[in-house]
Amino acid sequence: MLPKINRLRHPKDFKTVYSKGLHRKTPHLTLRALRSQPRQTEHNSKPSALVQPTRMGISISQKVSKRAVVRNRIKRQIRAAWHQFLPQVSPGWDVVIVVKPTADQCNYAEILQELKQLLVEAEVLNGYTGGKFL
Repeated sequence: MLPKINRLRHPKDFKTVYSKGLHRKTPHLTLRALRSQPRQTEHNSKPSALVQPTRMGISISQKVSKRAVVRNRIKRQIRAAWHQFLPQVSPGWDVVIVVKPTADQCNYAEILQELKQLLVEAEVLNGYTGGKFL
């Protein structure tokens, strides 16, 4: 399970990422990402200097599979892959992973590879320039 600070939980956060964020696609997954804005504190009108942690949410519909067991397995695999990349992810991103209906035939290795490809294309991974880590 991801730490609470690394989860997108509110529908308004998902809507903001969908409407304002960039998107990248692979055969089984779609990534939507938005650089989050610094939050304002209650007693100060200036944005705080603290960078917000990167948060992730997963969107998977019944079009992927009618069976909740299959959908939950895919979500667990995506969370496990995300957990591997979390130390390398730049702070301050809101990311939504949308699962396409073809993903029910994917194994963990394919999900891991596609998620890495999406994060690199969206420049969400910290210090990654296409071919090599800096």
